[in-house]
Amino acid sequence: QVQLVESGGGLVQPGGSLRLSCAASGSIFSRRATGWYRQAPGKPRELVAGITTGSSTNYADSVKGRFTISRDNAKNTVYLQMNSLKPEDTAVYYCFLGFTISRPGYWGQGTQVTVSS
Repeated sequence: QVQLVESGGGLVQPGGSLRLSCAASGSIFSRRATGWYRQAPGKPRELVAGITTGSSTNYADSVKGRFTISRDNAKNTVYLQMNSLKPEDTAVYYCFLGFTISRPGYWGQGTQVTVSS
């Protein structure tokens, strides 16, 4: 069974930065796409950023130029560097592991990101 453990969420002022991390157990990490979705209250879960096994990336239009996703297969970890944060980035962020970015098979427990002054 794969477990995903997120860290790095918190409260930050508009314009600030946060770095999310997600560590995976098991041995399949390097053979799966991974990344982050988010869900704000009253809204559906949406893709924020994904990265394939070949390190191709995909970003939501709303975060392009501000967020950067990366992966370290030696550490079974995916990262999301979030800069120039806006109040509309406030949500619970979930990391995932799956055959493709659009087909997550495993989810983390979620980490809250709040952008507020």
